[in-house]
Amino acid sequence: MRAKVRYRLLVLTLLPILLTLVSLVFITIYWNISYTGQQLFMKVKADLAVANNTLLQVQQEQQQQLVNISHSWEFHTYYERLISQGRKQQRENQAQLNLKLNEQKQRYGLDFLRILSITEAAADPDLRLMLSDINDGQAYSGLTVLSPQRLSHINPELAQKAVIPVSETLRAQEPKKDEESRGLVSRTILPVLDQNGNVVWYLDSGILINRNTVIVDYIRDLVYDKGTLPERSIGTVTIFLDNIRVSTNVPMKLTFPEQETMTRALGTLVSDEVREQVLENGEVWVDRAFVLNDWFISAYSPIEDIRGKRIGMIYTGFSESPFIHNYLLNIIELGTILMLVLLISGLLVYRGAYSLLQPIEKIHHVVKAVQSGRNVRIGELGLDSENELSNLAEQFDRMLDLLQQRNSQIQAAAEQLEVKVEERTRSLQDKTVELQRNVALLNETRQQLVTNEKLTALGELTAGIAHEINNPTAVILGNMELLKYELGEKAEDVEEEIDLVIQQVGRISTIIRSLLQYSRPGEFNAPLQLHSVTPIVEEMLVLVRHSIRKQQVELIQELNATTEVEINRPQILQVLINLVVNAAHASEEKGRIFVKTFDWLDDKGQCIGVKIEVADEGVGISEEQLSRIFDPFYTTRKDGTGLGLSLSYGIIKRIGGTIEVSSTLGEGTVFTIGLYHQARDEHATNPYVGLHFGGRSKFVDKDKPL
Repeated sequence: MRAKVRYRLLVLTLLPILLTLVSLVFITIYWNISYTGQQLFMKVKADLAVANNTLLQVQQEQQQQLVNISHSWEFHTYYERLISQGRKQQRENQAQLNLKLNEQKQRYGLDFLRILSITEAAADPDLRLMLSDINDGQAYSGLTVLSPQRLSHINPELAQKAVIPVSETLRAQEPKKDEESRGLVSRTILPVLDQNGNVVWYLDSGILINRNTVIVDYIRDLVYDKGTLPERSIGTVTIFLDNIRVSTNVPMKLTFPEQETMTRALGTLVSDEVREQVLENGEVWVDRAFVLNDWFISAYSPIEDIRGKRIGMIYTGFSESPFIHNYLLNIIELGTILMLVLLISGLLVYRGAYSLLQPIEKIHHVVKAVQSGRNVRIGELGLDSENELSNLAEQFDRMLDLLQQRNSQIQAAAEQLEVKVEERTRSLQDKTVELQRNVALLNETRQQLVTNEKLTALGELTAGIAHEINNPTAVILGNMELLKYELGEKAEDVEEEIDLVIQQVGRISTIIRSLLQYSRPGEFNAPLQLHSVTPIVEEMLVLVRHSIRKQQVELIQELNATTEVEINRPQILQVLINLVVNAAHASEEKGRIFVKTFDWLDDKGQCIGVKIEVADEGVGISEEQLSRIFDPFYTTRKDGTGLGLSLSYGIIKRIGGTIEVSSTLGEGTVFTIGLYHQARDEHATNPYVGLHFGGRSKFVDKDKPL
């Protein structure tokens, strides 16, 4: 059986199990992805909050550091000297105090630490803004962006340290500069009071975030400690100045042996979509983001300077690929369990279905055997169980026995009937064959009689016409010779016209001879010789130019034939003249007639002759007229005789050539003549002439009158 019952039962049994298991798998995957995805975004959002708080904590630690420095004994010693002496001595004491402060900045992890007078503090535009926010002599901190000149004024080494080359980054905006020389600084200022409680000096400290690894590594170790992320997942933190990474632990390559030796992605750019949402719109980003060269679960928030202007971003995130890897492993594990369950269930169902449906399968085998002509019964194959299906098999055997008996009776009756039908059929076939033979003989005889009558009438008519025309033509020819003789030297002026008249008289004689040849072809044997077609066409064009001059028709010739053909030159010349004159009459004034010749190639590419094509742009021929154009005396012109195409057809037919016609109303007609290199017996060639109308082909029997 093409699809056995046991297999169908197996499918029907396993299908609910399969649908249930697949549904559970997809529900599990959906819950896993949905829940885990939400948890990942919640985690990275919390990580971002920790990073922002840590950045604020760094600034608060700076404030506390300045307070501790201002309360130290060593600072008070130098500070009392500074405020108790004159202006000149104050400058020397300020320089000494700045030297002591410079020694302490390494201890507190600061990039610069100095003491400034009120005048110096007010001259700094950033400090001037921070002074306005100081309350009750408390320290004040904030982020600020310093130009290379201002960094160099504070410390020339800071200006060099701040420079970071900018590089192109995938999915990021084209870099607008080659390097970032500005510095992102966490700056803190603390007013220092004199003995009277007045503010006369300020402690100014700062941490250059450019190339600073302490802050980002501290945040990374805080939020992405061991065990918080899957294996091979990388937790990263970055501080941006505008859209440039100036402090980061994002590696240039995600695969590296040790984090201590990794190359940090300083100078790379944030993706364009993040830049637009965070920097331009001031919104927080919590979503997937393309970080340098891979997708990360990311969180970005803008950071502002002391003026409230967005100057960059802070980022936390971790690589997405390990989580996807875990998802795929879970799917593979669930799929494996599903396949094992289906396999075990399938085996159990198959074994049960095999024993249950064994009688049905044996019934199927017996039916196939009976169909092939063997006399087999289910009982002969044996039944292993006793159930309803076994009883059905026994009843099926009894039905087969009864059916075989009925078939024997029907076969005997059929054989008797077949003998009678065969006898009657043989008699009918014999009579049918005899009738067909008589009908064919009758049609052939009738066709031959019609043809003979037409040829007889045409022969009598042609003989009379030839007799009547030959006398005037002889007179014309004699008078032209006499005229030429009488004119003497003056005959040179009209010699071409006289020769043309003589040629046309000769053509008239040729036409008369062709008429006699058409009506009595056996009496004429025109000699055939090998000729090139091109001279014949050129001669035809000279002969017809006077005849078609009044129609103002343009003759266009493309003579490309190179093969010689076996023809009678005057007869082919007569055929071409008939076709061109007919084309001129069918064309409107100032129309065009195309005469083309080309070599005739067979299916193997070998040249077998020449084809001549005469095409016009005239009114065309209707389908009804197209089937009669070769009939003798059939014409649509008032002054026509109806013999031109009929004679042309006869000439081409007798040398074994072909003639095809295609026409489209309103567009024109094309006659194509095929001439073989060696003339063929007309009975050995294709007996059909092709007639084409509107792109379709019609054929008429050349041996039957048209």
